[in-house]
Amino acid sequence: MATPGGASRTMVIAVLSDAHDNIWNLADALRQVRAAGAEVLIFCGDFCAPFTLTQIGEGFVGPVHSVLGNNDGDPRLLLLNAQAAGNVTLHGQYAELTLAGRRVAVNHYPEIARRVAESGQFDLVCYGHNHLAKVEQIGATVLANPGEIMGRFGAPSFGLYDTATGQFDLRPVA
Repeated sequence: MATPGGASRTMVIAVLSDAHDNIWNLADALRQVRAAGAEVLIFCGDFCAPFTLTQIGEGFVGPVHSVLGNNDGDPRLLLLNAQAAGNVTLHGQYAELTLAGRRVAVNHYPEIARRVAESGQFDLVCYGHNHLAKVEQIGATVLANPGEIMGRFGAPSFGLYDTATGQFDLRPVA
């Protein structure tokens, strides 16, 4: 049975950003997203070191879709680690996805994300970069920054998006 927005079934999507190699907060966040039943993970950039991408691939069972941020060093090794993980797709600077009938766009930068959300072509647009957790409704589009995993500029956080309801919830990393 189809749900509003064309979603064909319920799926929980975890959205993380700006890990900046904080492997301890990342481990806690990955435990929480698994416990929440997330089936897909989106990462909005700034792994920093390639080992952080590997940790995400190993720590999350389902598909991982990621984009590059401005602090991602060694893009070649990031790509090789994504390929080795088997469940991680490194999309480059921008990704467009369809997940459980929802149209999703992902990039690292807020100003790009806002313009993409204003286009009205997506149900969800995710970004990071400024480390500020924020969820806005722009027409029929949810524009969301899950905050930072790093925990330098504020409490570490991530987001969960429910494809059936279109709700994006911010969660603290515990």
